Amino acid sequence: MREFLLGLRLLLGAGRGNRVRFLLMAAGTSLGVCCLALVLTIPAILHAHDGRAAAREPRSVAHTAAGHPTLVLQRSDPHGSKAFTRVFVARGENPPAAPPGLRELPAPGEVFVSPRLRDLLRAEPAIKGLLPGRVSGVIGAAGLSDPDELYAYVGTTSGQLSGRARVLTGFGYGYAPVPAVDPSTLTILRFALGTIVLLPLGVFLSVCARLSAAGRARRLAALRLLGLSIKGTQRVNAAETVVASLLGAVLGLGEYGVLNQVMSRTGLPELRWYPQDGAPSVTTVVVCLVGCPALAWFAGRAGARSAAARPLAARRTALPAPPAKWGGLLLVAGLGIVTGYCATGLTSHPASSDGAAALLVPAGVLLTGVGLVLTLPLLSFALARKVAGATRSLTLNLAMRRNEVEPGSTMRVVTGLVLLVYAASLAQGILIEENQVTRPSSPVQDYSIALSSLTTSRQADLAHVPGVRAHALTMDSHADLSGGSRVATRITALVATCAQLKHFVRHSEGCVDGKVLRLVDPNSSSDPGVHPGAGFPFRFTERGRRRVLRVTLPSARIVYRAYDPSAVGGASVLLPPSALPAGARPEPARYVLTSSSDSGAVRAVLDGIGAAAPTAEVDPIGVNVDGLQQIAVIETLLGLGMVMGLVIGVAAFLVSVTDRAIERRAHVTALALIGARARTLRAVQCVQVVLPLGLGLVLALVAGKLAESSYLVTGGGEVFWDFAGLPLLACAAAGVVAVAALGALPLVGRRIDPELIRRD
Repeated sequence: MREFLLGLRLLLGAGRGNRVRFLLMAAGTSLGVCCLALVLTIPAILHAHDGRAAAREPRSVAHTAAGHPTLVLQRSDPHGSKAFTRVFVARGENPPAAPPGLRELPAPGEVFVSPRLRDLLRAEPAIKGLLPGRVSGVIGAAGLSDPDELYAYVGTTSGQLSGRARVLTGFGYGYAPVPAVDPSTLTILRFALGTIVLLPLGVFLSVCARLSAAGRARRLAALRLLGLSIKGTQRVNAAETVVASLLGAVLGLGEYGVLNQVMSRTGLPELRWYPQDGAPSVTTVVVCLVGCPALAWFAGRAGARSAAARPLAARRTALPAPPAKWGGLLLVAGLGIVTGYCATGLTSHPASSDGAAALLVPAGVLLTGVGLVLTLPLLSFALARKVAGATRSLTLNLAMRRNEVEPGSTMRVVTGLVLLVYAASLAQGILIEENQVTRPSSPVQDYSIALSSLTTSRQADLAHVPGVRAHALTMDSHADLSGGSRVATRITALVATCAQLKHFVRHSEGCVDGKVLRLVDPNSSSDPGVHPGAGFPFRFTERGRRRVLRVTLPSARIVYRAYDPSAVGGASVLLPPSALPAGARPEPARYVLTSSSDSGAVRAVLDGIGAAAPTAEVDPIGVNVDGLQQIAVIETLLGLGMVMGLVIGVAAFLVSVTDRAIERRAHVTALALIGARARTLRAVQCVQVVLPLGLGLVLALVAGKLAESSYLVTGGGEVFWDFAGLPLLACAAAGVVAVAALGALPLVGRRIDPELIRRD
């Protein structure tokens, strides 16, 4: 306790510079704690989302004819890229309790909607056709998974419900029918955020706890020479860091509280939550208020160990011992694991994520990241000694000799930026893996809409939705069973031009505009009844009158290969648009569109379709809208993690490089007094940062791509080697070097203060 009080007295009485450094430590820690609280709260936000979705899920049993029970029928359709859920309820005798968010079950003709759906009804009145009845109220927050959900309860009668209605027994399940993020994916997401945010955060908090390390080491050495014990000296240093960390933790929790209120109201792309969902839990508060000071305590004791053990060396600024090599062992172990799994991707039997790989791959990624941090001082020391011994440049010699003397200082400056590039590569791999799981492997995405739900003007609007590459019609032939036959051959005709056909299929040859042509896919089996000369009737209406178009299959054909899945893959004949009279409405028929299969493009096209035809039921071929929403949430969370990693990395760099410049004012002043020009000193400061940073970034690029590839190989997808993402990471690394160089230039001022040397 005595040493703790001594540390506080030194903190308050060591001058303005020391108090400024204390406030800088507290401010840096508060930023880190704010990011930590956000990362720890994300699972709670998703859990609250799933909990409310599970609590309102209808429980039902099969319908029997006895009595007049309460019936329920649930429908979930895509409206744009979001799910639009309607729960039809026909109240009977002894109805169950109302679901969360409602006081009572809706009566026939009553409709209760979510706030977002209420706003949508005002903007798109055509949606009202999907909600028969009058809007009688709004669903409360307890009955909605998030503020942007499209959800409605529709009161009706049992006679109006279809035969698929079930008897409603209550509401609430122990699990969400469609979780915001799949549990297995949530585990991966936690691991990713831990690597992207928590690892750089630990480095950043350690950096904040080690500010002004050289000056503090000399002060602690003086206390040691005055008779204070080694452990007492360590406690004095730790007291200051613990108080700063505790103050920063309290401020950080307050900053997160404000951030939660702002973000929950403005929302993130594809992710909204209520403010109470993001409130920090008791566990989060304990981790922030106890874990961060504990980390600062150990960092403070470790920082004072050298000064307490060798006080004379600290006072006389003797050469420190070379960095320990055990950090390199962690890097070698991590690279060995991830490289081994990458090597299996070159064989015919790549490793899977089952069994040992479920633990070894994350362990290899974390070992590589931690080893990367601990190896940077050793690499900086070796590089500085090598370059300083070989160069004849004054600038390089001065820069490298300083890095050779203080390799740990270099680590504090560049580590945050190096980890940022390493984490970015891993985030790319996770997004690639999720994209492979949630969307088809085809490069195109088709959409099918019943033609009966579209007017001619809406067809034109859909054809011009941004992202749509082509449009066409598919119509089925009429089966004539009047002759007593129970089975009649039917075919599907594709009404399109050759240019439109080209967008829908992988390959086609033999197409001629204006002619009726058979469509033949060698990779699919054909019906014996579909042959040249066979005739098939197609019904359509023209100006309110029913007509029949009889198509005889010609011998001329188009050989094509369809995508899998495809909206036109089962077509047997290609009809030119001129084959149908103007204004003809085939029945049955579907209006089909095609676009890129990129998840962002699919969401944009679905949103465009929802705006152009809000009541139309869209079938996105091969795509699960819930899965599309999940990948959007994952992209948002990973993007949020990358933003936090960027903030932490840049903050660590700015704090470290500023602290480093302040500590070296005496050295810079001494060099200026003996004749070194300001331009040379700026070049020295720049080289001291750029060379070790460049070395660390190259290592981060190599290690990051190996870690990413090991994750992709064991994930079981088709993409093992993400060469497309390498230029982006290389450009990001080059940008990091440029920013670091520019950030180091202003740290050498024009004013020379000889008083700094006298004080030193």
